[in-house]
Amino acid sequence: ISVLFLTLLLLFLALFPGAFDCCTKISDEIPKGILRRVERFEIQKADGLCHLEAVILHIKGKKFCANPQNRKVKRMMKKMKHKIHRSKSHVRKQRRIRITKQKEQEQ
Repeated sequence: ISVLFLTLLLLFLALFPGAFDCCTKISDEIPKGILRRVERFEIQKADGLCHLEAVILHIKGKKFCANPQNRKVKRMMKKMKHKIHRSKSHVRKQRRIRITKQKEQEQ
């Protein structure tokens, strides 16, 4: 019976690798120093395998689980999305200018 249980456990882990990667507790207070060093974040929904809504903050290989309703966390998420969006549009703009200049030189 223990061999069967172990086999089923390994099969479950192979099929659902993130099953035990859920936040089980969230912090309501996240220090500003941590929020400034966030490299990326994920939003954990309270559905499927994870039964708690959370924002997972990634900082140098470590993860912190934060309350998604926290005002500071919301502000940090908005800034990061805005920063990513701005940098992408900036790259597009530079590329568009470069293509326009090349066309002008060809004529």
